[in-house]
Amino acid sequence: YIIKKSEETPAIILNPRKEVFQFVATSWPENALGFYAPILDWFKEYFDHPNEKTVVEFRFDYFNTSSAKQIAKVLTLLKEQSEKHNVKIKWFFEIDDMDMKNAGKRYGTLLNMDFELIEKSKKSYPQL
Repeated sequence: YIIKKSEETPAIILNPRKEVFQFVATSWPENALGFYAPILDWFKEYFDHPNEKTVVEFRFDYFNTSSAKQIAKVLTLLKEQSEKHNVKIKWFFEIDDMDMKNAGKRYGTLLNMDFELIEKSKKSYPQL
């Protein structure tokens, strides 16, 4: 499942064969529920036969409130699956981006699962 990034939506790469599960860039789609619903459906199907380990990377540089709610749904689904499967979250944020760092801290605290905050420089982000 691959979505190329646009001005309003993040790049989404969900490729179990390559063990790549990434959300990258900005998220402020006009219809966040509609954008994230197929992603939730994809993960539900994926966890019928998941990889031995699933590491999902979130590399946002911005998301709006309606996206935050949908991202929380994705994270909640991952939390639920982590009770049966080996699931880890990596939340990347730029060194000086306190909003993304704090968002990651909040999500990590709420989820109480294998959740890693990773500080990176802008240059280290993939160009999707």
